[in-house]
Amino acid sequence: MTERSSLSLVLAGPLQSWGTSSRFATRSTSLEPSKSGVLGLLAAAQGRPRTADIQDLVALRFGVRVDQPGSLVRDFQTERRTEAVRGGSKVVSLPLSHRYYLADAVFVVAVEGPANLIGDLAAAIRSPRFPLYLGRRACPPAGPLIPEVHRETLEVVLESFPYSASDRRAARQALDVRLPVVRDPLPGERASSSEQDVPISYDPAHRRYAKRDTIRTEVVVRNVRGRASMDSHDPMSAVIGS
Repeated sequence: MTERSSLSLVLAGPLQSWGTSSRFATRSTSLEPSKSGVLGLLAAAQGRPRTADIQDLVALRFGVRVDQPGSLVRDFQTERRTEAVRGGSKVVSLPLSHRYYLADAVFVVAVEGPANLIGDLAAAIRSPRFPLYLGRRACPPAGPLIPEVHRETLEVVLESFPYSASDRRAARQALDVRLPVVRDPLPGERASSSEQDVPISYDPAHRRYAKRDTIRTEVVVRNVRGRASMDSHDPMSAVIGS
């Protein structure tokens, strides 16, 4: 039996955008990283061209934990281009586009698969061949993605990985925080939802996606920066004694 392991990454940045259903002039974002987007990030780290075979990446199990959901923001963009016409050129205004982003979000993502592939992906993230983005080119990460290889399953990683929200958010939370998890179902589990999020090809000329089933659960994670340390202080103890 092939040895398996898991790779965890922390995705944090001023803006992220993980579209799975964008249409026409509206470019939407999911509320958590998409499998197709994260696999694209891994492929970029390895230096794979968009026309490369990605079936080994597609076979990886995928899950994400929402440590800090962020805020949904909308950006209006206009574009003008110059087109050649008889006797010269003219400026053409394109339709106004609406682009959605997640601001100040933090996610822990994990992929599970053959140990040798997981090790290669971790090395690639530490020294990527192509620039890495959080969904779109306008969304660079805030810092290193902190790749870690684990012997445990994806589920165990998402349950045990340290709480990764910002200090400001963590300080407002309790000692134990309940966090949403979206992951690939295990055999026999009933899917919660389905969307076009399995990349068949990243080739710009033949970009294709298939349906992906997901299951939504929750995990409770320890928050060592939580407010429980303040709540435990009893100012009356000095008056009434112990």
